[in-house]
Amino acid sequence: MLHSQTHLRTRPVQAGHLRAFEAVARHLNFRAAAEEMALTQSAVSRQIQALEDEVGVPLFLRHTRAVELTRAGSQLLLAVSMALPRIDAAVRQIRQSAGRKSVSLTTFASFASMWLIPRLEAFQRDHPDIDIRIDASDVSVDLDVADVDVALRYGPAATMPAGAERLFGEQLTPVASPWLLKGGSPLRQPADLAQFALIEAGDANRTHLEWLTWRRWLDAHGLHKLAPKRWLSFNYAYQMVQAALTGQGVVLARLPLVAESLANGDLVEALPDKRMDSPMAYWLIVAPRSAQRPEIIAFREWLAVQARITRETIGEGPDPDLADGVD
Repeated sequence: MLHSQTHLRTRPVQAGHLRAFEAVARHLNFRAAAEEMALTQSAVSRQIQALEDEVGVPLFLRHTRAVELTRAGSQLLLAVSMALPRIDAAVRQIRQSAGRKSVSLTTFASFASMWLIPRLEAFQRDHPDIDIRIDASDVSVDLDVADVDVALRYGPAATMPAGAERLFGEQLTPVASPWLLKGGSPLRQPADLAQFALIEAGDANRTHLEWLTWRRWLDAHGLHKLAPKRWLSFNYAYQMVQAALTGQGVVLARLPLVAESLANGDLVEALPDKRMDSPMAYWLIVAPRSAQRPEIIAFREWLAVQARITRETIGEGPDPDLADGVD
């Protein structure tokens, strides 16, 4: 008998028992709980008794005219009252989305905020029946196992899987707020950067993105010993650009991510003839199981148009990676 009780208490608790428990605990009345659940009072009592057998301790003190939670019952109610609404909300969301077309994608945070999201309104306007779900994380997910249709990634061609589609490459260029350049020291040649704060990624060396650093750009222009007015470091590209937009310094920006800000005049290229090529590029990867769905095809075609516009905006020539056999 002891073995049977131990086995009973180690198996998962039945969800129906938890709903009965929550109703009784809320009403502190078996009859009211039974009426709410459209069950007989004896059926609810049996479910509570079965739950107590599974838990191993009493959950209610049963008085002649009242029911009172035990200490264990109060502890369980705290967990159940948090878990059941979340489960119900998830089920409602699943039911609401059943039959709807959707595109789930993953990309890194800076690309989502600076390039993708500002353009999404056009896709949603043309495809109002397609839901979009974005997971903006700097952690790559495995499309073979994750519930994701599309990945937009950043890296050199050698690190991309077979079938990755190149959207556009990038160059690095010093950019700043126009009023910063008008209101202080002149910036006409690279050596003038010594009079400005320089903004860069604080973790560029840690993440092996040394080509994004000011030091690499300065070395390439023979300024090995240049020291700026001060350094400003941030974790994300959109934070760096935001600092530049507010006039806090000059940022070595990824050209595709600031192309729109340059086009509308919010930022200006401080040294437009000093762009530096980067080995990095932006890629589209589609999960094989999702590739033939109409909504994925529509999103892929829209993305190709947006990528072509970006290539034209930044003055990028023919795709250099096509010759390397990358699709």
